[in-house]
Amino acid sequence: MLGPVILAASRSDRMRRLISAAPVTKQVVDRFIPGETVDEIVPIVQELTSKGLELTMDVVGEDITTPEQAEAARDAYLALIDRLRELDLGTRAEMSVKLSMFGQALDGGHELALKNVRPVVEAAAAIGTTVTLDAEDHTTLDSMFAIHDELRKDFPQTGCVIQAYLFRTEADARRLAADGSRVRLVKGAYKEPAEVAYQQKHEIDKAYVRILRTLMEGTGYPMIGSHDPRLISVAQELARRAGRKPDEYEFQMLYGIRSDEHLRLAAEGHRMRVYTAYGTDWYGYFMRRLAEKPANLLFFGRSILTKG
Repeated sequence: MLGPVILAASRSDRMRRLISAAPVTKQVVDRFIPGETVDEIVPIVQELTSKGLELTMDVVGEDITTPEQAEAARDAYLALIDRLRELDLGTRAEMSVKLSMFGQALDGGHELALKNVRPVVEAAAAIGTTVTLDAEDHTTLDSMFAIHDELRKDFPQTGCVIQAYLFRTEADARRLAADGSRVRLVKGAYKEPAEVAYQQKHEIDKAYVRILRTLMEGTGYPMIGSHDPRLISVAQELARRAGRKPDEYEFQMLYGIRSDEHLRLAAEGHRMRVYTAYGTDWYGYFMRRLAEKPANLLFFGRSILTKG
């Protein structure tokens, strides 16, 4: 029952003030969201790329309620892309976007999100990188996949995210694997009803392996979004069986979690991409991540203690 409580806190100005003022909050946030501005995040990009890592950049933001806010989100990504171009780092960092930030939930949201995200995809392509459309709750996915299909007509490298815990995802994976697109597979963190999603960890893990096998055996480019050591080992074995070379798939993990593992995989010759979020609206982003899966609270706390 923690999820609804945390979600309510994410919308409370009073709780925002209390939590933001707590010293321990800053310690946790700084560990996982390493900056608020482009200027603050550039040294992180430079440091990680110097270690042989690649990045997925996410400008955090929640609760878009006006078209103007959606346009501001678009402009924030365009500013990031422009800075990456200046630093000649475009090929080392892709963008990850949530279509809700681009106005998907507003009136006429499908068309608005497509209109706002297209310039970001165009700008990313111009500096040699790409955009991945993140998956949100199941009610948004038909729109997300339709926008993905539309963007790929001009920018076939555009990626998308699929979530192993949803019943629909095995069929989505078969379609995407045959289509040759870039696909990030994650377990899924939103609170979804039993009618549409597996609820037990062992069921989700088994679904993840089935879907990953489909992606590895297909013609697309799988991106393994997981910190689970067992699933990482399974991914390596499935890639070997499918005859994939190290540059024909990649691993993705969150900034600040299992950093030693990032370096180990990169040192072994794997493509390792670090999902790095930044921005001023860290509170909404952070609290929503906890609300989606309250077990993350223990995970983040353990990561602070281990610093690994």
